[in-house]
Amino acid sequence: MKPSDILASIGVIILLIAFLLNLYKKLSAESRMYTFLNFIGAAICCYASFLIRFYPFIVLELIWSFVALTSLFKVPRGTSANDK
Repeated sequence: MKPSDILASIGVIILLIAFLLNLYKKLSAESRMYTFLNFIGAAICCYASFLIRFYPFIVLELIWSFVALTSLFKVPRGTSANDK
């Protein structure tokens, strides 16, 4: 197995773990852990796609990881950063 295959496999496993935990109601889609797992999995898959120069998946995974990262820092509407 090439390093890109190993990285892609790790990224996909992380994404699938998040999906399955959400599917079986062990992890909410709104939770920070779910979002963090999506960010890490997508970022690893993006890097693996970059290593093999597969541009459609670079774009897909880059957008996926960017959206997950920004939602990690998102403050819900109607609240301020000081509210808990």
